[in-house]
Amino acid sequence: MNLDYRQADGVVEHRLLYRANVQTRVDVNLSDRVAWVTGGASGIGRATARLLAQAGAHVVSLDLNAGVVETGVDGRVLDVRDSDAVARVVEDLESQKLGADVLVNAAGITRDGVVWKLQDDDWKDVLDVNLAGAFRMTRACAPGMRRRGRGAIVNIASINGLRGRFGQSNYAASKGGLIAFTRAVATELARDGVRVNAVAPGFVETPMTAALPAEVRREAAERALMRRLGRPEEIASAILFLASPLADFITGQVLVVDGGLLA
Repeated sequence: MNLDYRQADGVVEHRLLYRANVQTRVDVNLSDRVAWVTGGASGIGRATARLLAQAGAHVVSLDLNAGVVETGVDGRVLDVRDSDAVARVVEDLESQKLGADVLVNAAGITRDGVVWKLQDDDWKDVLDVNLAGAFRMTRACAPGMRRRGRGAIVNIASINGLRGRFGQSNYAASKGGLIAFTRAVATELARDGVRVNAVAPGFVETPMTAALPAEVRREAAERALMRRLGRPEEIASAILFLASPLADFITGQVLVVDGGLLA
C-alpha cells in the first residue's frame, strides 16, 4: 500500500493505492471552516497553519511574531499568557464572523534544567504558556463552538508528557497536564458537538530542537524505529486528520506521532 499525498483546488487529497489496483480516494475539504493556530509562526504551528490553509480553511495564526506567517494565513499578535488579550482577540474575530471551528493549541516553550537548578520563573513560564495558554484559548473559544454546535480542538502535547525526561520536569509537567486537560474537556464539550484531542509528537526538526546539541539529536534519531527525526509537516498531517470530518467519532484521545520512539 502506498500513500499519495497532494493538494489541489483547496482540497488535500489522501489516496490509498493498493496492489490490486483498487483505489480509494478521501478528500479533506475544510473550505467551510475557520481554524485558529496558536504558535503559528514557527515549527509545528507554522506547518499546521500551512496545511490547514491548503485544505481550504480560513486560517488565523496567533503568535507573538505575527509577521511570520504562510501565504494565505492571517497573522494576529497574541500572548497566550495574557487572559485579557486572549479575550479581546476572540471577541474581535467572532465579531468578524471568524469564530473558530478548529482550534490548534501549538504555542509552546522550554526552559530546561535539572529540578534542583530550576528557578521559579523557569517553572511558571513553561506552565503558563504550554498548559495555561491552552486553557485560556479553550475557555475563550468554547462558547462560540457550543453555540455553533460543532468544533475540533487539537492540543499539541509531547511524548515527554507520557514519560519522564531528564532536565524537563517543567516541560513534562506541562505536557502531561495538557493530556489530562484534553481528556477532561472532551467530556465537557462532547454533548455540544465539540471534539477535543491531542497529538503527542516525538523528536521533531523545529527551531526549538535545532538549538540542542548534535549528540542529543543523533541519539533521538537512533532510538526511533524509523531511524530519523520527525518533520513538522508529519505532525501537521496528524493534526489535520483530528481536525477534519475524518475524525468525527474521535474525542478524548492522544495520538502519538514519534516514529516509534516509544515502541
